[in-house]
Amino acid sequence: MRGPEVAARALDARALAALAANPGCRRRAILDGAGVHKATLASALGSPSAFGQSQFALTRGNAFEAKVKADGGAELLRLAHRVLAPGSEPPQEAHVPDLTAIGPEGRTARTALALREAADARGTWTLLDHPMLALDVAGSPAFLEPDAVVVHPDGSWSVVEIKSFPMLDGSADPAKVGAAARQAAVYVLALEDVAARLDPAPRVRHHVLLVCPKDFSNQPTASAVDVRRQRAVTRRQLARLTRLDEIADALPEGLCLSPELPAEQLTAAVDSIPAAYAPECLSACELAFHCRSRARAADAVTSLGRSVRAELGALTTVTEVLAASRGETGDPDDPAVAALRRAADLRARALGRAEAAVCR
Repeated sequence: MRGPEVAARALDARALAALAANPGCRRRAILDGAGVHKATLASALGSPSAFGQSQFALTRGNAFEAKVKADGGAELLRLAHRVLAPGSEPPQEAHVPDLTAIGPEGRTARTALALREAADARGTWTLLDHPMLALDVAGSPAFLEPDAVVVHPDGSWSVVEIKSFPMLDGSADPAKVGAAARQAAVYVLALEDVAARLDPAPRVRHHVLLVCPKDFSNQPTASAVDVRRQRAVTRRQLARLTRLDEIADALPEGLCLSPELPAEQLTAAVDSIPAAYAPECLSACELAFHCRSRARAADAVTSLGRSVRAELGALTTVTEVLAASRGETGDPDDPAVAALRRAADLRARALGRAEAAVCR
């Protein structure tokens, strides 16, 4: 597959969480695995994406993160002690190792070394600022950079997620917390891979520290978020992903995804990679508008949602569904067809009664 004109983009935890939520989408798997910038691609296809953070939100988030980590992470560690380990020794002075190294592989190795040293130095707090972790995804490594990792005095490890959305009266927007939990679950999986290579293996805590502004101020507050469910789902979904080389082998020879291509040629190139569109993609993928338009053009029932698609069995197009509901096609012994005809009959009766009532 060619496409050097498309800016490469590293596969991050946010993308992995979205990919794990839709493991059947080969289009997203191959584009993310190849580092293709999907927002640029979507604009070139004529379906620009509204997905992503604004520059203002990014600037505000960076400023808040800097405030939380000021003075060697003193406030961050105070929150970690209060929320995650109130019975442990309070942090008087923490070790903040230098994680500088050349390239993502070098930073990953340096992070692993720092984690090993911190796990051995029990009785002290250690803060890893923007460590680099690696996770195998469909046969290829993905390099991940959590906001921070805290090593507790007992040697256990905790992931820290710093977000700029507020906690009002001790709680935050459930949708945003859920997204943060799915992202943090990816980091937990990567940390567990590091821990598994140590003997004895340190404990990776399944409660992550979510740090947000308190109410309408810029003062940080925190809560513990249990990510065991998200971790289990993410691990299962990532394990189901087809290996990237197997997907690539099925693609046309010399496939090019350059945004400089004519729109018709670029559309054909993108559509040659199978997709699995669902309405949930609109909040998680830059190509969602393009995939939605193609799904609608193909009359696919996937545009109605995964739950609807699962209920319809062998009926894959809206035309087939409507014809089956009218009794024109379909096996009457098929539970999906029988349910559609029953629903159509109930609808006709309801409309008939409504019309009769109006006429009276």
